[in-house]
Amino acid sequence: MSDLFLSPIPWLLVAAVFVLGGFVKGVVGLGLPTITMGLLSIVMLPAQAAALLVVPSLITNLWQIGGPGFVALLKRLGAMLVGVCVGVALGAGWLSGGAAASVGLGVALIVYAALGLLHWRLHVRSSLEPWLGPLVGVATGLVTAATGVFVIPAVPYLQALGMEKDELVRALGLSFLVSTIALGASLGLGGALHGPALAGSALAVAPALLGMGAGQWLRSRVKAETFKTMFFAGLLLLGAYLAVRGGLQLWHA
Repeated sequence: MSDLFLSPIPWLLVAAVFVLGGFVKGVVGLGLPTITMGLLSIVMLPAQAAALLVVPSLITNLWQIGGPGFVALLKRLGAMLVGVCVGVALGAGWLSGGAAASVGLGVALIVYAALGLLHWRLHVRSSLEPWLGPLVGVATGLVTAATGVFVIPAVPYLQALGMEKDELVRALGLSFLVSTIALGASLGLGGALHGPALAGSALAVAPALLGMGAGQWLRSRVKAETFKTMFFAGLLLLGAYLAVRGGLQLWHA
């Protein structure tokens, strides 16, 4: 990680990735962790990419959750959010697995992209939320601990709750915020979120916010479905690349 501070070229790459991730998040309400983890994991270890993600994800999700009904939303999703923290704690250390973590990240991106491209939707009855929410939370925490990506299965679950658009955007932000805090704590306890990594993560906030602001400006000017199709298609290719590369590394190890 310290090598990043010695050359401006990797930092230009990191900044560009966070601008892109923030832009997609501004348009569709999600995408910062998936894009940054996927692209940065091509040039660094997944644990290093996750450490850079912590502060920008924290700030952008705080921005996203603002609005009416926050307390009611927190009560509704509280059990799931506790489950996320439990899952991350249970999977602590998995992200440092190198090639194995790359394979896990690739598979997570492939699954998420496939669900998006297939427009796969479920409907969860309110009577199921008290017991299904914690299970989804623990599963999301485990995936987060292994890959640094917060979307599976939390995003499909939240989309299945029948929320209005703005409420869903805030719910996604709240889920990502808690996942970020839990992941940051796990990385910190594991020694991956040290001083240089934390400073680098803080520097990545500006490009992420710049991209997010541009994405929010564009949100009302583009067809969301067309943009999402391009987004998921790109994630599918990126996930396939990471999974194959990590698999080949494991094969030759």
